[in-house]
Amino acid sequence: MERTATASMAMALSAILAVFFILRYMLSPSGRKKAMNLPPGPRGLPVIGSLGVLASSLPPHRALAALASRHGELMHLRLGSHHTVVASSAATARLVLKTHDLALADRPPTTAGETMSYGYLGIVHTPYGAYWRMARKLCATELFSARRVASFERVRAQEMRALARGLFERAVDGGGAAAVAVREHVAGATLRNILRMTVGEKWSGCYGSADGEAFRRTLDEAFAASGAVSNVGEWVPWLGWLDLQGCRRRMKRLGEIYDRFYEKILDEHEERRRAAAAAGELAVASDLVDVLLQLAEECVSEPSSEARLTRDGVKAFIQDIIAGGTESSAVTIEWAMSELLRRPDAMAAAAAELDRVVGRERWVTERDLLGLPYIDAVVKETLRLHPVGPLLVPHHAREHTVVAGYDVPAGARVLVNVWAIARDPASWPDAPGEFRPERFLAAGGGGGGGVDVRGAHFELLPFGAGRRICPAVDLAMKLVAAGVANLVQGFAWRLPEGVKPEDVSMEEHVGLSTKRKVPLVAVAEPRLHAHLYDATE
Repeated sequence: MERTATASMAMALSAILAVFFILRYMLSPSGRKKAMNLPPGPRGLPVIGSLGVLASSLPPHRALAALASRHGELMHLRLGSHHTVVASSAATARLVLKTHDLALADRPPTTAGETMSYGYLGIVHTPYGAYWRMARKLCATELFSARRVASFERVRAQEMRALARGLFERAVDGGGAAAVAVREHVAGATLRNILRMTVGEKWSGCYGSADGEAFRRTLDEAFAASGAVSNVGEWVPWLGWLDLQGCRRRMKRLGEIYDRFYEKILDEHEERRRAAAAAGELAVASDLVDVLLQLAEECVSEPSSEARLTRDGVKAFIQDIIAGGTESSAVTIEWAMSELLRRPDAMAAAAAELDRVVGRERWVTERDLLGLPYIDAVVKETLRLHPVGPLLVPHHAREHTVVAGYDVPAGARVLVNVWAIARDPASWPDAPGEFRPERFLAAGGGGGGGVDVRGAHFELLPFGAGRRICPAVDLAMKLVAAGVANLVQGFAWRLPEGVKPEDVSMEEHVGLSTKRKVPLVAVAEPRLHAHLYDATE
């Protein structure tokens, strides 16, 4: 698959270079814009600029980090037709995400955003403006408020029990222990978790149906198709109509599958709401779709408002929540388990903390998490080394602005390389490339003491910061921390026979998220009383 993608990319770039000779006049002196004081960066090639950097053998975040080491912590590249500025230090990230946050708060137009978010009606890809402000407020006060997140705690606990029960059954079938593909089990549990919270119990177990299976496959395909240069037409717009890589056709097809699935979900929810109204009963919101439909009904009284939540808007929110929540949590848990297996002493320390604080007579719960500093440190250290979105979602300059004395022209794309920032020796002096959860346990412990992931500390930004910070950061942290804690408490983990810690591949595959290139396989052996694995919550 990767060879096919590389070949497709090579063909696309070759086509661009061929077309260049026909369009040489575009680079004539009369067509050049007034020189600006842009940040330093590589010169690039005609037409494609430095676009080849993103299609190199290195993942984009690593390739850009290597360039930044030569050109500086605020770097300019021309990627296709677009000015692109990359921040690669905590100081420049602060300038981009805080000091000049408003000027750089927009999102660039993308095929995925246009197609999968129903014309930018969700939250992730939505341009800055009245609709985005409405969406952001909705996330803060309704969808991901502390009260709403707490209301689904029981759902999350039930899915943790189902995950443990599935692993236990595999171990029993294997004679007391079994080698399992960690991602397969965790991703299934995470998807069910997100679906139950978002669209309800009925649809969380829909995989046996044709629509459910098609939906699950499209999620995987969309994640894989969302790489940094998955659509050359977005970087060289005058080639967009050619759809050289078939991205528009693919996204349109996936969008139609999603839409059929979401329409059935909305129809079922609306029918239930109508039945309640006919019976004179108050429709109680049991999932996030109910909340969104209620808010959409309230918007009917303001039909002219540009910030009105429509039916397509409801579907766009569902799409953003499912796509963002499912992949990111599962990927992070798999990275955490990979790092713990490479450091058996850290795995032992995490298990010892759980035994000491929770014991072995019951399962760890979300309410225990505040008393588990080592588990928290494991999660933070995993997010530091393996941010799900190492370049965050691209920002877009709403207007010309000056950052650190350099021009950032209106319309420029702005990337924050949080992967490079989290490995910068200036912020992380104690072996920044190594997995050391201990750095987060005390002030001065390798640069991590007191550092959090919620956007206040610019040396650690897995969820971004400022206006565009991930609105579901608290839910994400609960999902990941509870997932890691349950896996470590419930099972003794070891690598398969003959595999040494240093043999565990840590290669990355970049798509919508940055996951392990090779799925993690490890041996799980139950370490609690057998009856606990029968628990349902």
